Amino acid sequence: MNFSVSSFDDLSARIAAVRDEHGERFPGGAEGRQPVHTVYVPADRFSRSTPADFGAEALRLLNTHTPGAGSFGAAFGLDPEIAGPVRERVAAKLASEPVEDVRIDFEDGYGVRADAEEDGHVAQVVEAVAAAYQVKGLPHYWGVRVKSFADGGHERAMRTLDGFLTALRDRLGRLPGGFTITFPKVVAAEHVALFTEYLDRLETALGLPSGILRFEIQVETPQALFDGDGRVALRAIAESAAGRLTAAHFGVFDYTAALGLPPHEQRLDHPACDFARHVMQVSFAGTGVRLSDGSTNVIPRNDGPDEVNAAWATHAAHVRHSLRHGFYQGWDLHPAHLPSRYAAVYAFHLSGVDDVIGRVRAWHEQAAGGAGGVLDEPATIRALTSRLRRAVDCGALDESVLPAT
Repeated sequence: MNFSVSSFDDLSARIAAVRDEHGERFPGGAEGRQPVHTVYVPADRFSRSTPADFGAEALRLLNTHTPGAGSFGAAFGLDPEIAGPVRERVAAKLASEPVEDVRIDFEDGYGVRADAEEDGHVAQVVEAVAAAYQVKGLPHYWGVRVKSFADGGHERAMRTLDGFLTALRDRLGRLPGGFTITFPKVVAAEHVALFTEYLDRLETALGLPSGILRFEIQVETPQALFDGDGRVALRAIAESAAGRLTAAHFGVFDYTAALGLPPHEQRLDHPACDFARHVMQVSFAGTGVRLSDGSTNVIPRNDGPDEVNAAWATHAAHVRHSLRHGFYQGWDLHPAHLPSRYAAVYAFHLSGVDDVIGRVRAWHEQAAGGAGGVLDEPATIRALTSRLRRAVDCGALDESVLPAT
C-alpha cells in the first residue's frame, strides 16, 4: 500500500488525547439500578414503618377501587391484553417493595421550625432510620433533603446534616448504603461548590471515607438552567460538585412559579417544563448524572371512587408524559401515587415488550434483514437493552425473559 503522507503518528496521538479527554468528561450512563420514583416524606412524619405504611395504604386503595383486571385497566387506560399482568405485578410490588427511594424532607415539605424543634426531629429521624435499618425496612435508596443555600437556610441545612450523620454514626457505627442528600433550589454553581466543601469537612470530622457523601441537585429555578451571563449553567454546576453529583431532579412548582405561570398552569406537563427537561437532558447526556422528573400535587381529598380515580388519572398521565420524554424517575408525595406510578411504568415497559426482546435477540444473533422489518443501529439496541434492564429492576419483567447478550 502506498501512502502520500510519510507519518501521521502525531495526529494519531492528538486524536487519542481528544478522545481520552472526552471520555473523562462524558463517561456514559450511570451504572446500576435507577429507582422509578423518590417518595418525599416530611421529617416530622417519618417513622421506621413509613415505607411499609405507604405500601399498605396503596394496596388497600388498589384493591378497593380496582379489584379486578377490568376495573384496573379502565382506571389507568390500559390495553385489556396487559391489564391483568400489570395489575398482578403492581399488587406484588406494593406488597414487597412499595418504595424504591425515600427522601426524609427538612425543606419545603417540612417548613421552617425553631432550631430546638428541628433538632428534635433530627434525633427522631435518626432513631427511625436506625430501627428501619436493623429490620431491613429501609428502601434500596434513601436520604434526606436539607434546606437551600439560596434563601438563608444554609446554616440550618449544615446543622441538620451534621447532627443527623453524627447521631447516626454513633447509633449504628456506619452509614447504611444507598444514602443520598438532596440539595434544593440551586441558583449558582458557587453554592454547589460551597456545599461540596462542607461535605469534605464533614467527612473528615466524622471519619468517613472521602467522597462517600454524594448528593443530587434540584433544578427548580431559571438560574439553574441559564446563568447571569446567559450561558447554560448545568455543566458548571455539575463540575462544581467535584464528582459527588449523582442526579438532577426537576422541581415543577418552584420553576413554573418563577416563570410567572398562573397556578392552574403550574403542572408537570406544561410546555415550559418540557423545555427545562430538554435542557437538562442535553446538559447531562453521557455524564453519568441521572435525571428525575418532579411531582404531581393532585391527591384524593377523600376515599371516594371519584376522588381516587381522578387523582390516579392525572398522576398516571403525568408519569406517562415523563416516560415519553425519557425521564424514568419522578417524585411521589402520597400513598395514592404508588398504584398510578407503577401502573403507568409497568404498562410502559410491557407494551410491545415481545417486539423489543425480539429485536435485541436478532441483533445479537446477527439475524439477516433485522427483526420485524427494522434494521436497528447499535445505539437503538443499547436503548432497547436499557429499557429491558429498567423493566427488570423495577419488577415489571422477570430476569429470565431477557435475551442472552
